[in-house]
Amino acid sequence: MTGVLQRIDARLPDPAILARAAERMRRGLLVAYPTETFYGLGCDARMAAAVDRIFLAKGRPDRMALPLIAGETDAVLLCARHISGTARRLMAAFWPGPLTLVLEAADDLPPRLLGGGATVGVRVSPHPVAAALARLLGGPIVATSANRFGAPPPLSATEVLDAMGDDVAMILDAGATTGGNASTVLDVTVDPPRLIRAGAVGVGAIEQALGHRLG
Repeated sequence: MTGVLQRIDARLPDPAILARAAERMRRGLLVAYPTETFYGLGCDARMAAAVDRIFLAKGRPDRMALPLIAGETDAVLLCARHISGTARRLMAAFWPGPLTLVLEAADDLPPRLLGGGATVGVRVSPHPVAAALARLLGGPIVATSANRFGAPPPLSATEVLDAMGDDVAMILDAGATTGGNASTVLDVTVDPPRLIRAGAVGVGAIEQALGHRLG
């Protein structure tokens, strides 16, 4: 399965390589790629069959929604019904970056992606490969870690290959990722916003950007 590995520059990713990865996603296949923390497992978030393939590959429980990466702020409207003023302030302050905002999901997203709910978590990644892949696809990509459910998230492409090589069409190998805290997850469908998961962006920084405390 070493044929699925594709070396790519982490800082200046080759557009031709990204185009091949995006083409696989458009066919409903899975692509692993580096993020600012771990390697992610992605597909076109709008394709129900591809979302099903991710749940099967990971052994992920259906109740657990899948987070997304958008290539840029404007692309969030492809997966969310609307963006509130509060959400826009946080996007301006922390994106690209490890802050996942929970928004009201667009009506055409696959129900399984949402874990039985009506919201979706999305961020814009600062990693050049992840962000460029989402931009090139033209819509949000799934951003779950590229490991079997319950296993540690992978820091390298070879770890992804060992764990999931039979399930992915391509692994974009940009070298080791840094690991560290996962993204902070904040629900902005309520006022004031509510912290879902503590992570790389501190609560104090969020409250300073908002000018008030979280709920």
